[in-house]
Amino acid sequence: MDEAALLERLRARDERAFAELVGAWSPSMLRVARMYVATQAVAEEVVQEAWLGVLQGIDRFEGRSSLKTWVFRILVNRAMTRGAREGRSVPFAALAADEAARDEPAVDPSRFTREGAWVSAPRRWEDEPEAAARSAETLAVVRGAVAALPPMQRLVVAMRDLEGFDALQTRNALEISETNQRVLLHRGRAKVRAALERHYGEADETVHP
Repeated sequence: MDEAALLERLRARDERAFAELVGAWSPSMLRVARMYVATQAVAEEVVQEAWLGVLQGIDRFEGRSSLKTWVFRILVNRAMTRGAREGRSVPFAALAADEAARDEPAVDPSRFTREGAWVSAPRRWEDEPEAAARSAETLAVVRGAVAALPPMQRLVVAMRDLEGFDALQTRNALEISETNQRVLLHRGRAKVRAALERHYGEADETVHP
C-alpha cells in the first residue's frame, strides 16, 4: 500500500488498515523487543504498548522518516523503558559506541597467515546447490549465531539481515551513528559467517568422513 494512502487511513482511524499493519509488522517488532527485555511475555507487552503509542501519536507523525522507522523507534523506546525497570537499560547509542570502540577483530586471526593471506578462504555457499537445499537448517544456524552476538551487534544484524531494514532505517530506529552501525554490522556478519562455515564443515565431515 502507498504510504501516503496508508497514513490517511490510519489517521481516519480505519480499523482494517490498522489491523493489517499490526499483522504485518508485529512479528518483527516482537523479535526486536525480545532482544532487550527478559521474557517473551514482556516483549509482547512492549509490542502492545508500542502499537498503542502509534495509534495515539499518528496525527503527530510528520513524515521525516518512513512510517516503519517511526513505528520501530516507538518500539525501541518502549523496550528501553521496560528494560530500565528491569535494571537492564543502557541507551542504544552508548551500547553501540562501546561495542564499536572495542579492539575486536572482525575475523578470527587464525584464518590468516603471518603475511595476511587467507589460510582457508571463505566458502561461497551460493555456488553450492546442496547448501541452498538446507535453507531451513541454515536459517536456524543463522538465528542461533545472531542470538549469541553481543547486544548491539545482535540488534543491528537482526534488523538488517533478518528483518529487512536498510542502513538508514536501522540508524534512525536505534538512533546510532552511521559509523557505529557499519562497524557493528560488519563484526556481527563476520561472526555469523564463521558459525555457518563451522556448521557446513561439520556437516561435510559427517557426510564425507
